[in-house]
Amino acid sequence: MSELPDFMKYKDKFSESGFVEKISRVAKRAGVKLVYAALILYYTLESPNISLRDKAYIVGALGYLISPLDLVPDAIPIAGLGDDLAVLLYVLQRVWIDVPDDVKEKAKARLSSWFDDDEIQTADDVFSEEPNETPV
Repeated sequence: MSELPDFMKYKDKFSESGFVEKISRVAKRAGVKLVYAALILYYTLESPNISLRDKAYIVGALGYLISPLDLVPDAIPIAGLGDDLAVLLYVLQRVWIDVPDDVKEKAKARLSSWFDDDEIQTADDVFSEEPNETPV
């Protein structure tokens, strides 16, 4: 994907209940990396270490994720969630340095609702295509 969609216009689409419902519904189809990125951003909203500007980016990205009207409809296999993942990873890279370890652990613990231990281990490589690379 060469350009990110204007995900900031989706800020008003975000709601806690909408987020939880969407993640629960698409978790297995979306994959562990998308779910992990989404959960980290969701839990990061509670952190006092994140600026209001970055919180606005997070809300926009999560709103884009849960909105049924995005650039590539989620119903399209594989590609449908690709734009969502691109937006989530863009924002996650922006705030990664400020994400507390307890948020990462909380997100990883929540993954066990949908994924087995082998799948959860791959979440550590959320920014990479290679299984053994360290996130930046």
